Amino acid sequence: MDFDDTRDEHEFRLLVRSYLESTFPRRPPGSGGGRIYHEGDEAAWIADAKATQLRLYEDGWAGITWPRQYGGRGGTSIQNSIWNQEVVDFDVNVGSFAMGIGMAGPTIMAHGTDDQKHRYLAPMLSGQEFWVQLFSEPGAGSDLANIGTKAVRDGDDFVITGQKVWTSSAQFGDFGILLARTNPDAPKHRGITYFLVDMSSPGIDIRPLVQITGARHFSEVFLDDVRVPRSAVLGEVDGGWGVAMTTLAYERGLIGGGGAGSFKWPELERLAEATGGGSDPLMRQRLAKAYTNFEIMKFLRYRIQTALSKGERPGTESSVMKLFIAQHLAEVTNLALSMDGADALLDGADGRDRGLWVRQWLQAVSVRIAGGSDEVQRNVLGERVLGLPAEPRVDKDVPFNQQNKSRP
Repeated sequence: MDFDDTRDEHEFRLLVRSYLESTFPRRPPGSGGGRIYHEGDEAAWIADAKATQLRLYEDGWAGITWPRQYGGRGGTSIQNSIWNQEVVDFDVNVGSFAMGIGMAGPTIMAHGTDDQKHRYLAPMLSGQEFWVQLFSEPGAGSDLANIGTKAVRDGDDFVITGQKVWTSSAQFGDFGILLARTNPDAPKHRGITYFLVDMSSPGIDIRPLVQITGARHFSEVFLDDVRVPRSAVLGEVDGGWGVAMTTLAYERGLIGGGGAGSFKWPELERLAEATGGGSDPLMRQRLAKAYTNFEIMKFLRYRIQTALSKGERPGTESSVMKLFIAQHLAEVTNLALSMDGADALLDGADGRDRGLWVRQWLQAVSVRIAGGSDEVQRNVLGERVLGLPAEPRVDKDVPFNQQNKSRP
């Protein structure tokens, strides 16, 4: 496979670079491919992200692969990859929109009605409406189909009651994608419905959680008789599990492209030079492994890019990438802290790169869980790629209300 740009791709890259250079400042060395915001800053961060997203939308650079009728550029997956390669060097604050534009949007395109597409996609892409995810629950994380949040039909509406957790930026959400159980008499994977929920609806209570980093990025969300119309159902009633699989496939691809993927090898190399880590033979060995893994990561992205260029949705390639990224991020940040020594304990203005590496080291634990834990990814790959026997699922065909006696 030839990884060099074609003439058209090279011209597109120059066009992207010219736009970015004329519109946004370059990121300073040591920023790790992304800003680091501290507790109390997220409201300003989201406001800035909305303004930046609107600027991209108005300039014709939002949604590189999105169809033009929804405000996108109508480009190819290769062009989207070129954009991602170039934008990482500039201070373009739009990462908060990954949930909407990277996950909810493609899912609505795949499963939504024409009315839903025209209602939600353009405001999402322009940054006017901020989307969040309402999937995980205290008793439904890796086993997502075990959700207990209920949606009961009442005339032309559904009434939703339950609790969600680990919802990123929930307090800023305008809309959320939500899974709820509409048929407790069906097996757990078959009685779930996918909803598009207005986060300003009466009955929604959002409570931020304090993380290990001190930030309040995640929240638990309580839903008390939240009423949503039938038009808020995405896909078929009781058929939400298949819709959710589309979202999760895109989520794994996004996580695979973020985390350690936002760092480039020069960031780690610069740290090694600054700390003298490269003079230690054991550190050099770990640096060599890190460099090798950065290269592997690049080729894994090419594999996903190839599938997308053929019009295919993300498949098991996303699980491979997500699993690899989670392990790589843990190793890279651990190596960075080892080279930095006691100085790695400093945070904020006192720390190297404003505490970038130690914060990423703390965050690395969550990357191994978010979007499907490492164990879930291994099960996916074992069963769907290696053809290994599936784990016994004795509750597969048992009605949900007979599996969970403790639930109301």
